[in-house]
Amino acid sequence: MYEGTPDSQHKGRWWQIIADYKVNILYCAPTAIRTFMKWGAEIPEKFDMSSLRVIGSVGEPINPEAYIWYRETIGGGRCPVVDTWWQTETGQIMVSPLPGVTAGKPGSAMKALPGITAQVVDDTGKAVKPGSGGYLVLTEPWPAMLRTIWGDDQRYRETYWSRFPGMYFAGDGAKLDEDGDVWLLGRVDDVMNVSGHRLSTTEIESALVSHPKVAEAAVVGANDADTGQAPAAFVILRESAGDGGPEVVQELRDHVAKEIGKIARPKSIMVVPELPKTRSGKIMRRLLRDVAEKREVGDVTTLADSTVMDQIKAGIAAGSDEE
Repeated sequence: MYEGTPDSQHKGRWWQIIADYKVNILYCAPTAIRTFMKWGAEIPEKFDMSSLRVIGSVGEPINPEAYIWYRETIGGGRCPVVDTWWQTETGQIMVSPLPGVTAGKPGSAMKALPGITAQVVDDTGKAVKPGSGGYLVLTEPWPAMLRTIWGDDQRYRETYWSRFPGMYFAGDGAKLDEDGDVWLLGRVDDVMNVSGHRLSTTEIESALVSHPKVAEAAVVGANDADTGQAPAAFVILRESAGDGGPEVVQELRDHVAKEIGKIARPKSIMVVPELPKTRSGKIMRRLLRDVAEKREVGDVTTLADSTVMDQIKAGIAAGSDEE
């Protein structure tokens, strides 16, 4: 373990550590993987990472493009990618492919581990059929489960047990594919209602990142007088794409419309130098929602770099980054 950003002292810092110490397991967040994609494959290619055996992803859903880049560029095409779903509160990984047992699918956390019973249910708490979406719940006790929150039993009940009685609900949406494998869609509060259509911010982010000019994207649902909510996107471009401009923004909006449908086309796309992230690499979408809705930005104390929001606001104020 080391303290510091991945580009200090240079952008190959992680890969140098792996090469120097013969690291065999790498476990990181998709947002870190997308950052490395932005910097380019030529950086990790300079280092011998043949010691790696398993590579993992955690913290938020991983989009297929990042999964494949991670597997091929970092894992050398030989390391299984373990895309895991769990919480600090669950005390263990809950849904994950098993290397050597599961044939992974780029972007899917696959199935609950042995001894864990996870289901995707609808609004009434009934299990959905393969091919449908809903809420990811746990329906049986598991060895590492939390018994309460210290000093606040009631908060524990309300947070995790009140939405579906008798089921543990962490707040994540998911869908089952036709094979019954689990695809996480992110936090339920990251699902937008656009003109009566329920859209996942994760799906729109994945569509944006599938464009060759985009390194990373975060999408939030901003209040809109006409449609109820409208997708607002914050995009980091790959270094090879330059600074972007109105034509790039239009290209990206059209790309999302083609990949998902016109209803998902972002109302605004802001090209930004960085996204607000916690020290563990999670994107703080509530802060982006504040920006999109032109509100005072909330508490930034958990950000790894508190100046990021100033950079974003400065870019928008300059009038050059918003469509």
